[in-house]
Amino acid sequence: MREKIGQLLLAHNYITIEQLDEVLLLQKEKANNKIGELLISKKYINSKKLYEVLSEQYNVKYYDELTVDESLYQYFETLTLSFLKGNLAIPFKIENSNLLVAFADFNNLRMLDDFSYIFDKFCKPVFSDSHAIIEALNHTYDQLSTMSGNNLEEIQKEDDDDGEDFEELERDLLEASDDEAPVIRFVNRLLYRAVKEKVSDIHIEAYEKDIVIRFRIDGVLKEVMKQPKNVHSAIASRIKIMGGLNIAEKRLPQSGRIKIKLAGRDIDIRLSTLPAWFGERIVMRLLDQKGTTLDLTKNGFSEQVLYDMHKLIKQPHGIILVTGPTGSGKSTTLYSALSKINSPELNIITVENPVEYQIRGISQVQVNPKINMSFAAALREILRQDPDVVMIGEIRDKETADIAMQAAMTGHLVLSTLHTNDTASSPTRLVDMGVEPYLVGSTVIGILAQRLVRRLCNHCKTPMKPTEIELNKIGLTMADVAPDTIIYKANGCTKCMNNGYSGRTGIYELMLIGDEIKSLINQNEDANKIKNMAKAKGMKTLREDGALKVLQGITSVEEVLRVTQDELV
Repeated sequence: MREKIGQLLLAHNYITIEQLDEVLLLQKEKANNKIGELLISKKYINSKKLYEVLSEQYNVKYYDELTVDESLYQYFETLTLSFLKGNLAIPFKIENSNLLVAFADFNNLRMLDDFSYIFDKFCKPVFSDSHAIIEALNHTYDQLSTMSGNNLEEIQKEDDDDGEDFEELERDLLEASDDEAPVIRFVNRLLYRAVKEKVSDIHIEAYEKDIVIRFRIDGVLKEVMKQPKNVHSAIASRIKIMGGLNIAEKRLPQSGRIKIKLAGRDIDIRLSTLPAWFGERIVMRLLDQKGTTLDLTKNGFSEQVLYDMHKLIKQPHGIILVTGPTGSGKSTTLYSALSKINSPELNIITVENPVEYQIRGISQVQVNPKINMSFAAALREILRQDPDVVMIGEIRDKETADIAMQAAMTGHLVLSTLHTNDTASSPTRLVDMGVEPYLVGSTVIGILAQRLVRRLCNHCKTPMKPTEIELNKIGLTMADVAPDTIIYKANGCTKCMNNGYSGRTGIYELMLIGDEIKSLINQNEDANKIKNMAKAKGMKTLREDGALKVLQGITSVEEVLRVTQDELV
């Protein structure tokens, strides 16, 4: 006789007897609910523990990840996605001549006969989490669409849109059925694929005969598909509706925001449209609230830079600037710094355009130029709110810079970004805006320049022997490379989608404003003199920090050169 699930959970010490008694009473009131579901709803266990014990109860294997063998793809043509999702089942693997079928609910085992007939195999059931099954189903049907050339035009031929209004995505994308309007299904698949592949930006560009869709992955754009030109209007309209934009306005740029759910994760999307010659250009920036780690210790800082950053952000007043081009991770660094010092004892207020990540305990203000709510205007009001720390999204004009300087001089710690290539150029940039050199020298306490380099894929990176010339390009010599140091190059495998890289980390240049550098700033000396003094005081340049990460096997010589092209060796 099969042991009851409650007793098994007790035997594993996953629940207490009191918790079991509580849900047993609850089950009597709600007869249709299962003990496992009730325990999860009460947060006494998670689904992984439940399925682990269920697999023991039924004497079957449990899989927390599922990948369908490509040899089985042909059979999925006869199975509809909505049918498999509705039953939370997926045939996924041949093992010892048996077809393994994953179920989230063993009450659906009656389907084994159907699968046995379709696949002409003896079927063996296994357990898996419902999210794992849905993710595997979406991936499989997405692959089938790609392999068969199934584009939006073909989907429309199969199932013409009957004119019903598009609905906003209020539920999880993974729960969307395959019988929705074709354009909705296409955009859903596009967003699902983008999140799955950790895409930061989706570009949809119209040309004379087709539209091109490109993904930015780890900072590099890559073309992923083309679609016929005649579907451009439908795709653009769907995306505009999701972002709350005017679908009739095609002559002016528009911007909006889309919020979706995917596998329980909240994804925030910044949407921008731009009229172009052959049709509107659409860019969507994906911001994964749970996928970004706001932790200074995990941003790739060297030990010395991390130590100095911790000292800077604990100062009672002064300005800390983070510089670099668009997309170099400046905002993430600022958010990480704020998260580090965030406490009930500090009043922290930010002014941003837009607010990218919400941080509990910090008041965040959105700039709105349409109602004259500029950085400067918001900053003036913020200073009346008794702040200890102020974060300004960007210093872009003299007015904002002046108020930031005033705030620093009156006892506030100010953090902000500035668009310059390196640390030494930042003081001269502020002076060029019209700020007096002595104000810059007396208020700015530290400047951090940064870039993002791609991390080598740990599954396929290949050892290489660099030449003296290659090492010289990143400021190294053969003598700098220890005999046991291995330098790697990118290769490419299925794990990294043949890119050779997976994920990114930062390279940094931190200039602390000591007396000597302050004196040079007050004298309005040029950036070269300031940089030379900072290097004499021990500052590591961007390229030098990148070279260190090459020696550590984190990135490649080519990658460091790519992001530091503007720096002279």
